Amino acid sequence: MPLSVKMSLLIIVLVAITTFATRVIPFLLFPKGKEIPKTVQYLGKVLTPAIIGMLVVYCLKNTSILAHPYGIPEAISVLVVALLHIWKRNNLLSIGVGTVLYMALIQCVF
Repeated sequence: MPLSVKMSLLIIVLVAITTFATRVIPFLLFPKGKEIPKTVQYLGKVLTPAIIGMLVVYCLKNTSILAHPYGIPEAISVLVVALLHIWKRNNLLSIGVGTVLYMALIQCVF
């Protein structure tokens, strides 16, 4: 069922307001000069690596090492992503190259 123009505009406005609110709320909760709580500082340090670890586990959970191609494309891609990230420290570059490499391996090689 196609959406009407009014409904489409309402959705756009609500998404814009929500996006703006998520950007503004931290500045309202922690204005300049106010100390950031220790809990928030701790979460800022540990959440990024924890989420990346969860994503790696999620991406590799269905990898079968007992059947062809034995997880080789995944292993190569993970190794390239890790080495590239250690070398260049660029998330977009490492993820992009790893994705393209993995797709090339499963489409053309394995």
